[in-house]
Amino acid sequence: MSRPDGLAARLEALGHDVVRLQLVSFEPIGDDPVDVTGYDWVIVTSVTGARELRRRLRGEPRRVAAIGAATAAAFGGADLVPAVSTQEGLLAELPRPAGRVLFAGAEGARRLLADELGADFLPLYRTVELDPAVAPEGDLVVLASSSAARVFARSGAAIPAVSIGPETSRAARAAGVTVVAEAPTHDEDGLVAAVAAAAR
Repeated sequence: MSRPDGLAARLEALGHDVVRLQLVSFEPIGDDPVDVTGYDWVIVTSVTGARELRRRLRGEPRRVAAIGAATAAAFGGADLVPAVSTQEGLLAELPRPAGRVLFAGAEGARRLLADELGADFLPLYRTVELDPAVAPEGDLVVLASSSAARVFARSGAAIPAVSIGPETSRAARAAGVTVVAEAPTHDEDGLVAAVAAAAR
């Protein structure tokens, strides 16, 4: 399992034995203030990115778009949270023309939003992959990011996976991991539902 304790607690409450395994960590990139004045939209696509932007924020953004409810909460609220928590989902709901846009996220983030909107891209943190010393054991693994999927694949464990969304599923399958369920919504609720479906 590669997800924070909130999900673990929910799965344990449903009767699952949960083993926590950290496959990735996050390193901030810099501490300089991020001035958001002059932007029509600021976009955050992860909880870590939202927290880092809030930590370094100078000024208040006119409007904020967050890729999911947890990301919006981590930033302190958002004007737009798309029904589908993917870059494609956010892009589909963002009003056009969007004006001047800042996309703040991970160093290796997908650039779909930046490319489609002509947005300024600001890397706020990098993902560090943590290879486990011993291959994990279990009946099911929960993968919440493409990075986690790649690390898990390298561990050599032949455990079927539940994925948080299409990008993670693609990365897992490309690395040789069998994905047996994908979260219907790309958030904690969706992961709980997918685990329940896979465990039937």
